[in-house]
Amino acid sequence: MSKWKLAFKPILTGIPLLLGVTWVSFLLMVYFGPDLSYTMAGKNPSTEQLQLIRHNLGYDQGFWHRYLAYLKELVTFDFGHSMYKDQKVTSMISNALPTTFYTLLPGFLLGHVISLVLAMLAARHQGRFIDKVIMTGSVIGMSISFLVVIVAFQLMFSSVHGLDWFPVRGWRIHGVDGQWSWSLYLQYVAVPTMAILFVTLGYNTRFYRAILVDEQDKEHIMTAQAYGHSTFNIYGKHLLKNALIPLMTRFLFSIPLVFISGALLIESHFGIPGMGQLTYDAIMAGDQPILKAVIALTAVGLVLMMMFSDLINSWVDPRLRDS
Repeated sequence: MSKWKLAFKPILTGIPLLLGVTWVSFLLMVYFGPDLSYTMAGKNPSTEQLQLIRHNLGYDQGFWHRYLAYLKELVTFDFGHSMYKDQKVTSMISNALPTTFYTLLPGFLLGHVISLVLAMLAARHQGRFIDKVIMTGSVIGMSISFLVVIVAFQLMFSSVHGLDWFPVRGWRIHGVDGQWSWSLYLQYVAVPTMAILFVTLGYNTRFYRAILVDEQDKEHIMTAQAYGHSTFNIYGKHLLKNALIPLMTRFLFSIPLVFISGALLIESHFGIPGMGQLTYDAIMAGDQPILKAVIALTAVGLVLMMMFSDLINSWVDPRLRDS
């Protein structure tokens, strides 16, 4: 298969899924979504007022016209104005995204790196004491609610009843001179990072260990061990390389989920002005344009990650190129 066909194959297979996702989100959030006419009209509106509002909202347009308008919003990234703030939705999202990125990125990356190291250690000592300790810790991390972890870490590290080491309210990453401050950033991101680590380590470690255990039981790995190859050589040249597809798939698919669901809990609890706080405020206020944008972009992000994952998998494993 040529390089051009290899590059466009995930795109061609992803387009129908992308259209399907936008179709479902349009039906749920727009076509069969809440009627905002009476909310915007207030009490005792006249028939003319309702008709004008419905016209401005596009409710008097046909089904296909509204769906194409919805696709145009996605393509142009223009979702109109917020219902309760005199700002464009795109501007609000653009301002919130960097804060979410700064808040979640350390915990997200460290969670995957440390999980992979622990999984390698557990797989290397499969069935032994260290493996049991790591797996027990993973089960404990998976069984505790994320919100409980956030509250517990706040009490331990940011409360006068605990260590009171890190601030969690009044998010600040710039000093009084307006310049980026690493010291302030590390202080404010510490508790969210530890909370994300505690929860994600359990899920990621168990998944990575299962992949590595399955891979190390294959014949080529056992042959390399029989010939006396070092553990570093076996893991670096053979085991991790052959397990790269499920590892990369797990990493890529967790990006939209962590950056939406994780942000919603952490930012709404600590008052961090990111995508999570923006989504929480929109839910509380019933701000449909913002909710429509967040849900649509999340769904599209998942599909794009799937397409990107297929592209990487085809590049990593030549056997998938002709399938």
